[in-house]
Amino acid sequence: MPRDRHLTKIEAYFITASPHISPPPHFRTPTDILSISIEKASKLHKEFHSIPFTKLKLHYADKGIKWFTIADEGYPDLLKEVYDPPLLLFCKGDTELMHAPMKLAIIGARKCTPYTGKVLSHLIPSLTQHRVTIISGLARGADTIAHETSIRSGGKTIGVIAGGFDNIYPKENVPLANHMMDHHLMISEFPPHTRPEKWQFPLRNRIISGLSHAVLVTEAQRKSGTYSTADYALNEGRDVFCIPGPLFAPMSEGTNSLIQEGAKMVVSAEDILVELARM
Repeated sequence: MPRDRHLTKIEAYFITASPHISPPPHFRTPTDILSISIEKASKLHKEFHSIPFTKLKLHYADKGIKWFTIADEGYPDLLKEVYDPPLLLFCKGDTELMHAPMKLAIIGARKCTPYTGKVLSHLIPSLTQHRVTIISGLARGADTIAHETSIRSGGKTIGVIAGGFDNIYPKENVPLANHMMDHHLMISEFPPHTRPEKWQFPLRNRIISGLSHAVLVTEAQRKSGTYSTADYALNEGRDVFCIPGPLFAPMSEGTNSLIQEGAKMVVSAEDILVELARM
């Protein structure tokens, strides 16, 4: 998505609302863009300029947190391409991982079967050996297995979470998250104090797929967040790989269906590496 679209939105909030600044001629009014009145835009402008940015930056720096706006040089280019990318990213860890040359998202069911563990234990060591950075969502099940297997294999991994860094969910993954903040990378579009809410998880999922060159689905039911994320990735032009499963297994319904719809079937790490090398 063109960068100007998002800058126009931001400046419609905070520049055109100012009575002292005339917006450039190509800007539309806040009412046109955001369906809000001049009065409401003026209030937003005032609230924006009341935020203690310098104080916040120092506070976040003390906690090892960096932030990137969509206009910053460090913001990942791949993520700019998706529909409605986050305007702000909070990062803790090695931010260079966002720009790794080969990034693979791994998603799957929270209540995955042992099949997911066996498959990822088979695939990830070869992927990390070829410097593929693994991205997932720190959730129970497939996400946790993906992160932990990457770390054990000596690779690098990125965790994208709902909520902020001070409220890691699920709680049992706090030690894993802390390790990743120290040695890998954690990302959220929400300030550190934010508590995770159900509506934030689909937003998190678009970042997971948006940061990645391709997405691997291990197990998924047909109607699930994993299936929706994979479908979103396909619509965004990302390569989607799927692990095939037994015909009558509920956790394979989604992956088998995605293969029918055009996702690429994977039976070895080489299947993924060949495609990543072409990107």
